[in-house]
Amino acid sequence: MSEPTWHKACRLQDVTDTEPVGVKLDGTPIGIFRVDGRCYAVHDICTHEYALLSQGWQDGTWIECPLHQARFDVVTGKCLAGPAHDDVAVFPVRIDGDDVWVGIPPKP
Repeated sequence: MSEPTWHKACRLQDVTDTEPVGVKLDGTPIGIFRVDGRCYAVHDICTHEYALLSQGWQDGTWIECPLHQARFDVVTGKCLAGPAHDDVAVFPVRIDGDDVWVGIPPKP
């Protein structure tokens, strides 16, 4: 598998444990979530219907979709509660100083 391309997503101070950040990197919508000081990145579109997960309600490691309340784990991408059934993709994250970087895999 090819190495991801790293993109600066946001400043670390912009993401809190209850306020995620949504960005678009290389054409991909990404939700950035912070849990106990660590940042995680998942595909920002709910797998049930089009809604931005970063605009949902976060409680610890899960995010609730603002449209129909499907829940996803921001660490693993696993779907935790319907109406969605499919997981969301996760992306590697690294912190460099005050910046959050997300790795986007090459497009096929």
